[in-house]
Amino acid sequence: MSNEKYETGLAIRREVLGDKYVDAARGSDVEFGKVLQDLITEVCWGTVWSREGLPRKIRSLIVIAMMAALKTPGELKTHVLGALRNGCTVSEIQEVLAQAAIYCGMPSGIIAFKAAGEVIKNWQQENS
Repeated sequence: MSNEKYETGLAIRREVLGDKYVDAARGSDVEFGKVLQDLITEVCWGTVWSREGLPRKIRSLIVIAMMAALKTPGELKTHVLGALRNGCTVSEIQEVLAQAAIYCGMPSGIIAFKAAGEVIKNWQQENS
């Protein structure tokens, strides 16, 4: 797939999540899964993340809250890494997760804090 939204999305996706993550996600594409990867790249990253209404840092924090609410630790880990790459602080991520725990329920908060903590620990080790 190649169009302007896709190319924009691929560039943003790489900036936020890193080449290693994006290559792994796209490299595992079999024909069946390629449809989803193309949609994610074009629509999520190329249409929504490219909008100027919110800075990427805020978008990252919003997605973290939504992933906590949905109890999706794998996606939450991906977006915590993206948030750190987008300049979010550990404190800001903690605050979003604390707020999410109250409004989404403690089980969601427990899952989210555990997942985020793993990513943050690795990030700090790699960047110290």
